[in-house]
Amino acid sequence: MSDTKPLKRAPELQPVSHDHHQGLLLCWKIRTGIKKEVPLECIKEYTDWFFENHLKPHFELEEKYIFTILGNDNPLIEQALSEHSRLKDLFNATTDLKENLSLIDKELEAHIRFEERVLFAEIQKVATADQLAKIKEIHTEEAFVEKDDNTFWL
Repeated sequence: MSDTKPLKRAPELQPVSHDHHQGLLLCWKIRTGIKKEVPLECIKEYTDWFFENHLKPHFELEEKYIFTILGNDNPLIEQALSEHSRLKDLFNATTDLKENLSLIDKELEAHIRFEERVLFAEIQKVATADQLAKIKEIHTEEAFVEKDDNTFWL
């Protein structure tokens, strides 16, 4: 077993990691809703809201300011961009709701784990102070605002 400790997240990237936490909570909410047999349309309404208000801007931030640190020809960035595209397709799907919601749960969680454990560690190793400052400037720490009228997971 390795004796190395996890890389501490650069302060400038911590707000992005907090976004990831909300994404993981979305996965849990989907699983909980399906388990409780909540109408799939209710879960879909929430995931649509989450995608438009949180995930889409998050993807745009990553693609424009974070992924460019390694460059789009980097295999890790290629994987992340491919996963973003796949997730966008799943969120935009309107048929086979149960299957697509389950896939969002599984694939979003795997994607977030990849970014947190692999991709961000690599980006953090090579990012300049100016690049990190730009990320901090663009993505300030803001409290997550929940959609209060659709709490199907409670």
